[in-house]
Amino acid sequence: MSMELGMYTFGDVHPNPVTGEVTSPGQRIRDVLERVRLVEEVGLDYVGIGEHHRHDYAISSPSTVIAAALAQTSRITVGSAVTVLSTEDPVRVYQQFATMDLLSQGRVELLAGRGSFIESYPLFGASLDDYDELYDEKIQLLLRIDDAERVTWSGRFRPPLDDALVLPRPFDHPGRGQHLTVAVATGGNPQSSVRAGMLGLPISYAIIGGQPASFAPLVDLYRRAHEQSGHDGSSRFVSVAGMGYFAEDAKAARDFFYPFWHESMRRISAERGFSMPNRISFESQAARGGAYFVGEPEQIAERIVALHEVLHHDRQSFQMDLSGVPQLESLKSIELLGTKIAPLVREALGTA
Repeated sequence: MSMELGMYTFGDVHPNPVTGEVTSPGQRIRDVLERVRLVEEVGLDYVGIGEHHRHDYAISSPSTVIAAALAQTSRITVGSAVTVLSTEDPVRVYQQFATMDLLSQGRVELLAGRGSFIESYPLFGASLDDYDELYDEKIQLLLRIDDAERVTWSGRFRPPLDDALVLPRPFDHPGRGQHLTVAVATGGNPQSSVRAGMLGLPISYAIIGGQPASFAPLVDLYRRAHEQSGHDGSSRFVSVAGMGYFAEDAKAARDFFYPFWHESMRRISAERGFSMPNRISFESQAARGGAYFVGEPEQIAERIVALHEVLHHDRQSFQMDLSGVPQLESLKSIELLGTKIAPLVREALGTA
């Protein structure tokens, strides 16, 4: 079977931990769009654009950047990574993504999640006490809107809709009709796997630590829930997302990426009270079986194929610009993924 490969980004604008250089948010967004163009040029399949509301990330409005990315490409899928649906209005989100779907002729993907940071909750007047209920209600409304252009609905977190007309409708995609591609993002919560399966939606697992192969029971849970709920198999789709960085030499890749990883993990650990990161923990996660795909092309391709043998996933994407990895190195990593790693993976999977 074929497997998609690509990248995702949050538009990191951390000071460079090696040189101290700072990239402006505007420049970083332009950098992201240059990377998107390269993803398509080197034959990759997917770009995910994330949402954060913090000083250290340039992208708080992913749909704006996604629209720009779609306008400068013609083949790849571009999606959110993620849309924090809990603090959004599903009606407006649907209109934005349906517009982008029309623009791109069906190439946009809405990855709906709760978000790994909580800044959007007070910013948009949502309560963390309603964390689960917000997401459940809003994804149900989003899917109701996708079912029909006129919606009658009531809930707790927004005014009711009485035969409301929601336009535009998405691109009329062969085999899918006028429906958005809506997927569920999760960090590994079993209930999320079951929910996505029961709803008949694609699922994306963010694997930022541990052993990716250990997600196999969750993937199986998702597939069983999907099948038992009677959904068509064509809507079953599993993505895996995590950190990655590629260079011609494996040690050089790890040596270069380590300070960027360390700076990001250090700040998150300080905020959340986690133990401080170090080179030992980095190397253990960058080794075979770990969550970080950092190394040279042959080694990385072998690890992707090995994980595919366990998860049988449909897409794997990498965050290659952690803590503001400079543009030159980001572009080189993307180039290696497309020109060296992807062909090896396709050959091994028999899809070259």
